[in-house]
Amino acid sequence: TKLNAHTLSPPQCNNNRKRIFCYGHQRGVTTRVIERVVRSPVGVYGLFALPFLTLGMEKSVYDTVQSWQGIDPNVRPADRGGFPSGGANLPSFSLIPVQKVARRMTQQRQQQQQK
Repeated sequence: TKLNAHTLSPPQCNNNRKRIFCYGHQRGVTTRVIERVVRSPVGVYGLFALPFLTLGMEKSVYDTVQSWQGIDPNVRPADRGGFPSGGANLPSFSLIPVQKVARRMTQQRQQQQQK
């Protein structure tokens, strides 16, 4: 059977992450991904892997952006704790090393704003 947009209706699109999901969903990405997974050699059982793959991709993007900003994703700040801040307990999926230059520029900007 062919899946359509009405079969896989997303939640309301009220924040940026959901907007990106809804944009892709509107363009048929959700349907193509599910159909491709089901038709793969692993079949329907491949659908069980999708949540873990998408969480891994999201963590990779988040850790990469943090590293790009000069923030080490493996260090948990003292003022944070609990869910969802437990990402520092997991290995970093960053695609780049922590950028020291970006961190210095950010610190300089913060010091200028405090003056």
